[in-house]
Amino acid sequence: MPNHDSITDPLGFAKRMWGNMGLSLPGMVTPTFNVEEIEQKIKDLKAVENWLKMNLSMLQMTIQSLEMQCVTLNAVRAMGKMASSYGAGTTGTGSEVISSPAGGGNDALRQAALWPLTMLQQMQEQMQQAASAAAEAKKAAEAAKADDPSKPAAGKL
Repeated sequence: MPNHDSITDPLGFAKRMWGNMGLSLPGMVTPTFNVEEIEQKIKDLKAVENWLKMNLSMLQMTIQSLEMQCVTLNAVRAMGKMASSYGAGTTGTGSEVISSPAGGGNDALRQAALWPLTMLQQMQEQMQQAASAAAEAKKAAEAAKADDPSKPAAGKL
């Protein structure tokens, strides 16, 4: 005849199972009626909940920072590709190219970092060309005046 204790005591089977293994029945199965013990369990579980929330927020911040780092690296990589494709398509004089120290890396990015120096060099070259053109024009005008004696000199009346 089957054991009818399971009908009157629904947890009897679990008690016998845990008891046969040498383990006591877990506290989740046998409720306690001690209020202090229940309050202590609530405090402990809230502490674990807060700890898990803190770990979750730290994990989310780490994921966001890694995503930002990935986006930044992709943007820098794209800018490097654009700069190298732009640099390959342009032709210029040798004075426009800035020599950089030997080593790895993208030359276009190094040149882009030195744009103020490049701009100053180009301005200096343009000023020198304008000054030399003005000096040549002045010499040509003086030579033309010297060849034509019919015109009075600028200083004489």
